[in-house]
Amino acid sequence: MKNTISQRVADFLKNFPPFNGLKDDDLQHLSEQITIIYQEKDSIIFTEKELGHDHFYVIHKGAVSLSRKTNNTIVDMCDEGDIFGLRPLMANENYELEAKAHEESILYAIPIAIFKPLALHNTAVGNFLIESFASNTRNPYSKNHRGKLYSDSTESDKNTSELPLVDLQPVHYSKKIISCGPRTTVKKAAEIMTTKRVGAIVIVKDLLPIGIITDKDLRNKIVTGDYPITTAVSKIMTTPVITYPKNLTITQAQMAMMKSNISHLCLTKDGTVDTKLVGILSKHDIMVALGNNPAVLIKAIKRAKKVKHLKPVRKSIMGLLQGYLASNIPMTLITKIISELNDACLKQVIKISLEKMETKPPVKFAWLTLGSQGRSEQMLHTDQDNALIFEDVSEEMLPKTTTYFLAFSTLVTQGLNEIGYEYCPAEMMASNPQWCLSFSEWKKTTSHWIINPGVDEVLLSSIFFDYNLVYGDVSLVAGLSEHIFYTVKKYPIFFVHLAKGALQNPSPTGFFRKFLVEQDGAHKDTFDVKSRALRPLTDAARVLILSHSIKSINNTAERFEKLAELEPNNKEIYMACSYASKALLKFRTKQGLANNDSGRYIALNNLSKEEKIKLKRTFKTIKEIQELVTLRFQLKSM
Repeated sequence: MKNTISQRVADFLKNFPPFNGLKDDDLQHLSEQITIIYQEKDSIIFTEKELGHDHFYVIHKGAVSLSRKTNNTIVDMCDEGDIFGLRPLMANENYELEAKAHEESILYAIPIAIFKPLALHNTAVGNFLIESFASNTRNPYSKNHRGKLYSDSTESDKNTSELPLVDLQPVHYSKKIISCGPRTTVKKAAEIMTTKRVGAIVIVKDLLPIGIITDKDLRNKIVTGDYPITTAVSKIMTTPVITYPKNLTITQAQMAMMKSNISHLCLTKDGTVDTKLVGILSKHDIMVALGNNPAVLIKAIKRAKKVKHLKPVRKSIMGLLQGYLASNIPMTLITKIISELNDACLKQVIKISLEKMETKPPVKFAWLTLGSQGRSEQMLHTDQDNALIFEDVSEEMLPKTTTYFLAFSTLVTQGLNEIGYEYCPAEMMASNPQWCLSFSEWKKTTSHWIINPGVDEVLLSSIFFDYNLVYGDVSLVAGLSEHIFYTVKKYPIFFVHLAKGALQNPSPTGFFRKFLVEQDGAHKDTFDVKSRALRPLTDAARVLILSHSIKSINNTAERFEKLAELEPNNKEIYMACSYASKALLKFRTKQGLANNDSGRYIALNNLSKEEKIKLKRTFKTIKEIQELVTLRFQLKSM
């Protein structure tokens, strides 16, 4: 690792235009004059019409938004290696846009007085800046001038415009109609609604709809005391029923509800009250169909009575993810929202599976997600990794208790597979007896991994130690965490083996910084972004955070941010790792959505030059964090 700050600045700049066109001596001299600026999230760097500064800027880490305050729109988003604030250098004019830190950022302020003579005497550098300024792009050599600073539309606008027009699609309605006769009492109707967990019941006569009662009717007419609960439903029902044909669109359904100020539509064979009822549609169903609302999706998940009902919700979650990425929403926020929705789906699968069991659980238990889902980094439909802990029982009861939870776990893993989560090829799932254990058995297993840290034990612990409680008893998980940290303190050599495991991942690049691709097999000639880029960061974050005995922080980016707080002297590299992990996760997610796969193996021929540059930017950070791990755990001497 380089010793001087100016040398590190030069090493960074030489990877990006126009600085890669400077002579080494000129770049070193310039780097010695540069000011390093830390910007907190949402802090202003310069405002619209502000007098030009005596320097322009390069983003070392983070992101900066450029916006027009007149119409309050973000015109462009700059990230690592991008230059901005060129107007004082090129035109000696006030700024036309406002620059604001979109996230915590480190900027290099390039002094114009020092840089301008270099640009005047270097044709390549000068041409880059002239073309960049004239074409309104941060990089005129990038594909299609992607960063048009003064255009009316942005890349995200284009991506969004390609999304399907959901509101013109046919509406999906419930075919399971909850109904009763006109003489049924309100009390009985309410009991049926509660049992079936619905917000409305249709009153039918001779199989034809004659009225409807909703939760609102019960509140306004029964709870207020206007009618006793023994009243016949025919006395309080809304009649006549407003009916529509089953093939109406989402927009038509919305308009119908707004027109009549109602929350439910009855759908009949021909759209009239004179034909058989075929379905019922609620305002909630329309909101779910529109989909781009996490709160609505959470409600849809909680209402699902069968696992198959979660499949369309999972599809909506993927649509939401695609929309967030197209809109350039920060990856930190995306991972939190998508992870919450994924966890909600898992909880509902668990609840549905519990209802299928003939008896209630014999003892308390906890369901854990492991690996990427445990770290809240599973954005796409990849394989499932999970485990189950149950409360200790007597030796005589252990086989019977284990059998119960294995049967239950099999239902859960089958349900997860049904909604899109592949079975783990290595069977690291709670349906496997090795991953469905009592509290004491898990203590014994984790102790074995820590005390006898062979290659397999390190691999298993690296997957398991990213566990996250999704459902069940928190005390079981807390107790296991206490045991693990206690054991690790007794056997600190475990950290050395875990650190060695973190350095076993293959290098992302070879000579001349060329991507190293798979040499054979089904993924020949593709780049493995998981093993070669994401995993080195994940493994380094894990061993470093565990060495500080920090619990309950599993996410890789958040682990690095916590490490930056704990070790201020290494803050720069840890924040760089946090940024890199988010950038790589975003990159993999986009690739997965584009190719309808896990996004792990990337065909480099399909990437633009700009995408390859952005991918390579993270590799230097990977090398630096691996060097830090090597020094921290004294691995070079071993």
